[in-house]
Amino acid sequence: MIFYEEILRAFQKQKVKYVIVGGIAVNLLGSMRSTADLDILVEMSDNNLEKIVKILKRRGYHVKRPVDPMKIADRKTREDWIKNKHMKAFNFHKEDELKEVDIIIESPVSFKEARKNIIRIKVGDLTIPVISIDNLIKMKRKTARAVDKLDIEELKKIKKLRKNL
Repeated sequence: MIFYEEILRAFQKQKVKYVIVGGIAVNLLGSMRSTADLDILVEMSDNNLEKIVKILKRRGYHVKRPVDPMKIADRKTREDWIKNKHMKAFNFHKEDELKEVDIIIESPVSFKEARKNIIRIKVGDLTIPVISIDNLIKMKRKTARAVDKLDIEELKKIKKLRKNL
């Protein structure tokens, strides 16, 4: 079993439109990095977000903020949160298992752009959509975190290795 497999299987079954980004994407692309949260870039349609929220709630995930998580599936509310509360990601957590899922709200790479060159990684009978190395580097360049700078260097090495194969 892979980390977050139950969520990824439910996403697949419900035809959720998403792509994995962040540390887990770095790992799936070939680096070894310690990470515990699942970061996803998603199609920001109300219907797609509603599916995601229902899947997470059914599996015991909660939001940290005192809001109804289903409101993220309402375009007007979501736009208000982005504009007035400067929301970058919407976080769900499962305290008893120390798991977190972040829905990336603001990104230099849109889901539509990321979808054009998704890398599909097969793990057992599960196919996982992962952001391309170039798009992940583009996302990580926008942060000021030291771990993202290290990830960029690793991703560049992986890209170079893949070209030489």
